[in-house]
Amino acid sequence: MNSKIIFIHGMFQNPKSWREWVSFFEATGFEALAPAWPLHEGEPSDIRANIPAGLGNLTLAEVYGHFHTLAAAEPEPPVVIGHSLGGLVAQKLLADGLVRAAVGIASVAPNKMLALDWGFLRNSASITNPFAGNDPYEMTPELFHRNFANALSRTDSDAAWEAYAVHESRQVMRDILGSDGEIDLSLPHNPLLLIGAEKDEIIPAPLVRRNAHAYEDERSHHEYKEFNGRGHFICGEPGWDEVAVSVSNWLEGHLSAIRA
Repeated sequence: MNSKIIFIHGMFQNPKSWREWVSFFEATGFEALAPAWPLHEGEPSDIRANIPAGLGNLTLAEVYGHFHTLAAAEPEPPVVIGHSLGGLVAQKLLADGLVRAAVGIASVAPNKMLALDWGFLRNSASITNPFAGNDPYEMTPELFHRNFANALSRTDSDAAWEAYAVHESRQVMRDILGSDGEIDLSLPHNPLLLIGAEKDEIIPAPLVRRNAHAYEDERSHHEYKEFNGRGHFICGEPGWDEVAVSVSNWLEGHLSAIRA
């Protein structure tokens, strides 16, 4: 396969979170790249120590516009794989007809789809808190373990926080509930795979499943797959390679069908 994959990281992460995935998919024959969101370039520990000026004002429209420009500039439509908020960006690129296929892992859902799940409500309220203004949300080791890497031991979670976590704009999360978080789910689209993580405290697996089944066009392929025992850090915790193999196999089948 000679398609290009663009990986899209989620909130509180940056391209470093895709390092192993980029190597894996390059070894299977893809050209792969993992661009940073605006204001997310560099080593995570440096970004935490020196919060980029303007991070608190970063919007979903700016994040989406960044990847829209990248995808539109490709000579052939790429594949996109997004985690969390990156999964919503991947779905929006798919809806705009810019990609050959999209995969959303523990993906934020469009169209104000919410979950009556305590972890989801707790995290959403904490991040979007209007009384915090536009101060960036600081991801601590404690919060990372409780919400992001709850399937890991505290020791392993702290190591993952040190290696991968960054602070984040609250505004990006707030924008999900506005017009920038909307997708017309009735329209035809290229193949879409959404993956849920059973123990996810941020984007509950039932919400990801509901997102997948909300697509209405019967001629278009939209599929849901769930991995047991995984948290929101599914792309970085042990067993990430099992998820990557599953995605690779799905892409092989669907990209072959598109070519045919």
